[in-house]
Amino acid sequence: MNDHQVAADVAAAAGRELLALRTEMSTRRVAPFTVGARGDAVAHEVIVDALARHRPDDMVLSEESVDDRRRLDRSRVWIVDPLDGTREFSVPGRTDWAVHVALVADEVPVAAAVALPAQGITLATEPAPPRPPAAVPPRVITSRSRPGRRSRQIADALGASIVQMGSAGAKAAAVIGGHAEVYAHASGLYEWDLCAPAAVAAAAGLHVSRLSGAPLRFNQPDTYVSDFVICHPDLAPAVITP
Repeated sequence: MNDHQVAADVAAAAGRELLALRTEMSTRRVAPFTVGARGDAVAHEVIVDALARHRPDDMVLSEESVDDRRRLDRSRVWIVDPLDGTREFSVPGRTDWAVHVALVADEVPVAAAVALPAQGITLATEPAPPRPPAAVPPRVITSRSRPGRRSRQIADALGASIVQMGSAGAKAAAVIGGHAEVYAHASGLYEWDLCAPAAVAAAAGLHVSRLSGAPLRFNQPDTYVSDFVICHPDLAPAVITP
Protein backbone atom coordinates (compact mmCIF):
# COMPACT_ATOMS: atom_id res chain seq x y z
CA MET A 1 0.00 0.00 0.00
CA ASN A 2 1.16 3.53 -0.65
CA ASP A 3 1.12 6.14 2.12
CA HIS A 4 -2.31 7.51 1.12
CA GLN A 5 -3.83 4.03 1.36
CA VAL A 6 -2.15 3.37 4.69
CA ALA A 7 -3.57 6.61 6.12
CA ALA A 8 -7.08 5.84 4.89
CA ASP A 9 -7.06 2.19 5.95
CA VAL A 10 -5.66 2.90 9.41
CA ALA A 11 -8.12 5.74 10.07
CA ALA A 12 -11.05 3.62 8.91
CA ALA A 13 -9.92 0.64 11.04
CA ALA A 14 -9.73 2.81 14.15
CA GLY A 15 -13.17 4.18 13.30
CA ARG A 16 -14.66 0.71 13.13
CA GLU A 17 -13.25 -0.14 16.56
CA LEU A 18 -14.66 3.08 17.96
CA LEU A 19 -18.13 2.37 16.59
CA ALA A 20 -18.07 -1.13 18.07
CA LEU A 21 -16.87 0.21 21.43
CA ARG A 22 -19.52 2.92 21.47
CA THR A 23 -22.27 0.38 20.81
CA GLU A 24 -20.98 -1.97 23.48
CA MET A 25 -20.65 0.70 26.14
CA SER A 26 -24.06 2.17 25.40
CA THR A 27 -25.67 -1.12 26.43
CA ARG A 28 -23.83 -0.99 29.76
CA ARG A 29 -24.83 2.58 30.72
CA VAL A 30 -21.21 3.63 31.16
CA ALA A 31 -20.47 7.23 32.25
CA PRO A 32 -19.61 9.57 29.35
CA PHE A 33 -16.12 10.31 30.71
CA THR A 34 -15.33 6.59 30.74
CA VAL A 35 -16.67 6.15 27.21
CA GLY A 36 -14.45 8.94 25.91
CA ALA A 37 -11.33 7.82 27.76
CA ARG A 38 -11.75 4.26 26.57
CA GLY A 39 -12.28 5.47 23.01
CA ASP A 40 -9.07 7.49 23.09
CA ALA A 41 -7.09 4.49 24.32
CA VAL A 42 -8.58 1.92 21.95
CA ALA A 43 -8.20 4.05 18.83
CA HIS A 44 -4.62 4.96 19.76
CA GLU A 45 -3.70 1.31 20.15
CA VAL A 46 -5.24 0.39 16.78
CA ILE A 47 -3.37 3.19 14.99
CA VAL A 48 0.08 2.73 16.50
CA ASP A 49 -0.07 -1.05 16.04
CA ALA A 50 -1.07 -0.68 12.39
CA LEU A 51 1.61 1.91 11.66
CA ALA A 52 4.21 -0.28 13.34
CA ARG A 53 3.28 -3.05 10.92
CA HIS A 54 3.01 -0.98 7.75
CA ARG A 55 5.67 1.70 8.34
CA PRO A 56 8.00 0.41 11.07
CA ASP A 57 10.77 2.91 10.32
CA ASP A 58 8.58 6.01 10.75
CA MET A 59 7.95 7.96 13.95
CA VAL A 60 4.50 8.67 15.40
CA LEU A 61 3.28 11.78 17.19
CA SER A 62 -0.07 11.04 18.84
CA GLU A 63 -2.25 13.05 21.18
CA GLU A 64 -2.52 9.95 23.35
CA SER A 65 1.18 9.22 23.92
CA VAL A 66 4.28 10.90 25.31
CA ASP A 67 6.05 13.04 22.73
CA ASP A 68 9.17 11.21 21.53
CA ARG A 69 11.47 14.10 20.61
CA ARG A 70 13.50 11.90 18.28
CA ARG A 71 10.80 12.74 15.75
CA LEU A 72 12.45 16.12 15.22
CA ASP A 73 15.41 14.40 13.55
CA ARG A 74 13.25 12.29 11.26
CA SER A 75 11.98 13.27 7.84
CA ARG A 76 8.85 11.05 8.07
CA VAL A 77 6.51 11.38 11.05
CA TRP A 78 2.89 10.26 11.37
CA ILE A 79 0.79 12.80 13.26
CA VAL A 80 -2.42 11.27 14.59
CA ASP A 81 -5.43 12.12 16.69
CA PRO A 82 -6.97 8.75 17.51
CA LEU A 83 -10.27 10.33 18.56
CA ASP A 84 -10.85 13.95 17.63
CA GLY A 85 -13.93 15.02 19.53
CA THR A 86 -13.81 12.80 22.59
CA ARG A 87 -16.71 14.67 24.17
CA GLU A 88 -18.87 14.30 21.05
CA PHE A 89 -18.03 10.59 20.81
CA SER A 90 -19.24 10.05 24.37
CA VAL A 91 -22.70 11.47 23.61
CA PRO A 92 -25.07 8.91 22.03
CA GLY A 93 -26.17 9.93 18.58
CA ARG A 94 -23.49 12.57 17.98
CA THR A 95 -21.76 12.14 14.61
CA ASP A 96 -19.34 15.11 14.68
CA TRP A 97 -16.21 13.28 15.82
CA ALA A 98 -13.33 11.93 13.76
CA VAL A 99 -10.09 9.97 13.46
CA HIS A 100 -7.03 11.80 12.05
CA VAL A 101 -4.05 10.06 10.45
CA ALA A 102 -1.43 12.10 8.55
CA LEU A 103 2.11 11.58 7.33
CA VAL A 104 4.44 14.58 7.41
CA ALA A 105 7.68 14.66 5.43
CA ASP A 106 10.04 17.54 6.10
CA GLU A 107 7.34 19.60 7.86
CA VAL A 108 4.73 19.20 5.09
CA PRO A 109 1.78 16.73 5.08
CA VAL A 110 2.13 14.34 2.16
CA ALA A 111 -0.63 11.80 2.87
CA ALA A 112 -3.59 11.88 5.22
CA ALA A 113 -7.09 10.70 6.01
CA VAL A 114 -9.95 11.93 8.17
CA ALA A 115 -12.47 9.24 9.07
CA LEU A 116 -15.92 10.23 10.29
CA PRO A 117 -17.06 6.77 11.41
CA ALA A 118 -20.54 7.70 12.60
CA GLN A 119 -21.20 9.27 9.19
CA GLY A 120 -19.72 6.34 7.25
CA ILE A 121 -17.16 8.62 5.57
CA THR A 122 -13.38 8.50 5.16
CA LEU A 123 -11.82 11.46 3.35
CA ALA A 124 -8.29 10.98 2.05
CA THR A 125 -5.61 12.75 0.08
CA GLU A 126 -5.78 10.10 -2.65
CA PRO A 127 -8.17 10.02 -4.32
CA ALA A 128 -8.79 13.57 -3.18
CA PRO A 129 -12.35 14.79 -2.71
CA PRO A 130 -13.55 17.16 -5.44
CA ARG A 131 -13.55 20.82 -4.51
CA PRO A 132 -17.11 21.91 -3.74
CA PRO A 133 -18.65 25.07 -5.21
CA ALA A 134 -18.97 28.04 -2.89
CA ALA A 135 -22.47 28.79 -1.64
CA VAL A 136 -23.88 32.30 -1.72
CA PRO A 137 -24.16 33.62 0.92
CA PRO A 138 -21.25 31.69 2.44
CA ARG A 139 -21.31 29.78 5.71
CA VAL A 140 -18.70 30.00 8.46
CA ILE A 141 -18.32 27.01 10.73
CA THR A 142 -17.53 27.36 14.42
CA SER A 143 -17.59 25.40 17.66
CA ARG A 144 -20.80 24.59 19.51
CA SER A 145 -19.18 25.01 22.92
CA ARG A 146 -16.68 27.82 22.18
CA PRO A 147 -17.83 29.96 19.25
CA GLY A 148 -14.80 32.02 18.32
CA ARG A 149 -14.82 35.81 18.08
CA ARG A 150 -12.67 35.67 14.94
CA SER A 151 -15.16 33.35 13.24
CA ARG A 152 -17.97 35.77 14.00
CA GLN A 153 -15.94 38.69 12.68
CA ILE A 154 -15.30 36.81 9.43
CA ALA A 155 -18.97 35.88 9.16
CA ASP A 156 -19.99 39.51 9.61
CA ALA A 157 -17.48 40.69 7.00
CA LEU A 158 -18.66 38.12 4.46
CA GLY A 159 -22.36 38.43 5.23
CA ALA A 160 -22.20 34.75 6.10
CA SER A 161 -24.30 32.53 8.32
CA ILE A 162 -22.84 30.56 11.23
CA VAL A 163 -22.83 26.76 11.33
CA GLN A 164 -21.98 25.12 14.67
CA MET A 165 -20.33 21.72 14.97
CA GLY A 166 -18.12 19.66 17.25
CA SER A 167 -14.64 18.37 16.50
CA ALA A 168 -11.97 20.00 14.32
CA GLY A 169 -12.07 17.07 11.90
CA ALA A 170 -15.82 17.30 11.52
CA LYS A 171 -15.61 21.06 10.90
CA ALA A 172 -12.93 20.67 8.24
CA ALA A 173 -14.88 17.82 6.65
CA ALA A 174 -17.92 20.08 6.44
CA VAL A 175 -15.92 22.57 4.37
CA ILE A 176 -14.45 19.77 2.24
CA GLY A 177 -17.93 18.38 1.67
CA GLY A 178 -19.47 21.72 0.72
CA HIS A 179 -21.56 22.17 3.88
CA ALA A 180 -19.66 25.33 4.83
CA GLU A 181 -17.15 27.62 3.12
CA VAL A 182 -14.90 28.85 5.94
CA TYR A 183 -13.37 27.24 9.02
CA ALA A 184 -11.18 29.78 10.81
CA HIS A 185 -9.73 29.21 14.25
CA ALA A 186 -7.81 31.77 16.30
CA SER A 187 -7.82 30.35 19.81
CA GLY A 188 -5.27 27.58 19.35
CA LEU A 189 -5.12 23.81 19.04
CA TYR A 190 -2.46 21.17 18.40
CA GLU A 191 -0.84 19.61 15.37
CA TRP A 192 -2.78 16.36 15.75
CA ASP A 193 -6.05 18.33 15.68
CA LEU A 194 -5.17 20.02 12.41
CA CYS A 195 -2.64 18.08 10.35
CA ALA A 196 -4.84 15.46 8.68
CA PRO A 197 -7.82 17.80 8.06
CA ALA A 198 -5.51 20.45 6.59
CA ALA A 199 -3.85 17.92 4.30
CA VAL A 200 -7.12 16.53 2.96
CA ALA A 201 -8.56 20.03 2.51
CA ALA A 202 -5.49 21.14 0.55
CA ALA A 203 -5.68 18.03 -1.62
CA ALA A 204 -9.31 18.93 -2.38
CA GLY A 205 -8.23 22.34 -3.69
CA LEU A 206 -9.23 24.42 -0.69
CA HIS A 207 -7.14 27.23 0.76
CA VAL A 208 -5.21 26.20 3.89
CA SER A 209 -2.89 28.51 5.83
CA ARG A 210 -2.36 30.53 8.96
CA LEU A 211 -4.76 33.45 9.31
CA SER A 212 -1.92 35.67 8.14
CA GLY A 213 -1.61 33.65 4.94
CA ALA A 214 1.67 32.05 6.06
CA PRO A 215 2.02 28.33 5.36
CA LEU A 216 1.39 25.75 8.06
CA ARG A 217 4.39 23.67 9.16
CA PHE A 218 4.15 20.43 11.12
CA ASN A 219 6.40 18.23 13.26
CA GLN A 220 7.59 21.32 15.11
CA PRO A 221 9.28 21.35 18.53
CA ASP A 222 6.19 23.10 19.94
CA THR A 223 3.09 21.28 18.69
CA TYR A 224 0.75 24.16 19.54
CA VAL A 225 -0.81 25.91 16.51
CA SER A 226 -2.20 29.33 17.41
CA ASP A 227 -4.41 29.89 14.35
CA PHE A 228 -5.35 28.66 10.89
CA VAL A 229 -7.97 28.88 8.18
CA ILE A 230 -9.47 26.34 5.80
CA CYS A 231 -11.73 27.94 3.23
CA HIS A 232 -12.90 28.04 -0.35
CA PRO A 233 -10.12 29.75 -2.33
CA ASP A 234 -12.51 32.39 -3.68
CA LEU A 235 -12.97 33.65 -0.11
CA ALA A 236 -9.34 33.53 1.00
CA PRO A 237 -8.52 37.18 0.14
CA ALA A 238 -11.36 38.37 2.38
CA VAL A 239 -10.47 36.02 5.24
CA ILE A 240 -6.69 36.37 5.44
CA THR A 241 -5.35 39.26 7.52
CA PRO A 242 -1.60 39.69 6.83
